[in-house]
Amino acid sequence: MNFTFLTLFPQLIDPFFEHGILGQARKSGVISHSTINPREFAINDYGSVDDRPFGGGDGMVLLPQPLTGALKSILPEAPLHDRTQTKVISLSPQGLPLSTKLALELTKTRQIIFVCGRYSGIDQRFVEKYVDLEISTGDYVLSGGELPALAVADAVARMIPGVLGHERSALDDSFAHGRLEHPLYTKPRNFEGLTPPEVLLSGDHKRIEQWRLAMNLLVTIQRRPDLLVQFPVTQDELKALTHLST
Repeated sequence: MNFTFLTLFPQLIDPFFEHGILGQARKSGVISHSTINPREFAINDYGSVDDRPFGGGDGMVLLPQPLTGALKSILPEAPLHDRTQTKVISLSPQGLPLSTKLALELTKTRQIIFVCGRYSGIDQRFVEKYVDLEISTGDYVLSGGELPALAVADAVARMIPGVLGHERSALDDSFAHGRLEHPLYTKPRNFEGLTPPEVLLSGDHKRIEQWRLAMNLLVTIQRRPDLLVQFPVTQDELKALTHLST
């Protein structure tokens, strides 16, 4: 999969794909990335890419022409592109919440083009004509769309076979099944007087799985009970809770 970023600050994007899991995935050819600066398609010799909003108000709005020029340099027929193979995504507080389910759905495409807004936002006409999907990473406002675009790229990339070292890693993450992940422990066995639960040291894989299933549910109940509305408690989880208490 290729991730392309339409951004005024490409220097914010490139380092993200040089290190860690995504850096390894890029080097192995599982994913790739590129950046395009809308300033290369500015409407005048001054490199203008924004202007004051109609109707007045604070801030500046990104002009539609430079964004359109940048997009069409990748997709000559942008309005008619194959939306099953390429998705144009804008990062916006008005967008759909980023979720594991959405990230998994986006792995079905071959290319994602992120439109990274700046200043007060993007001209709505560009959004209506060219953007396939708006995504929000939370109920807050950032200075630009680069950070949330990278968050989406990371969430999607983790779902692509070959990116993570273990194929089940993404499936076991928090939210993968509507539950937060159980607590994790490693060496040493005794850290400042604290020890991991005995069951994790027992070598009994069935008991360990039961413990993890029960703890996934308990952590979710404590910290994100709203998830239980969409993902009700299962019989397996109830059995795991019973074993946990015995």
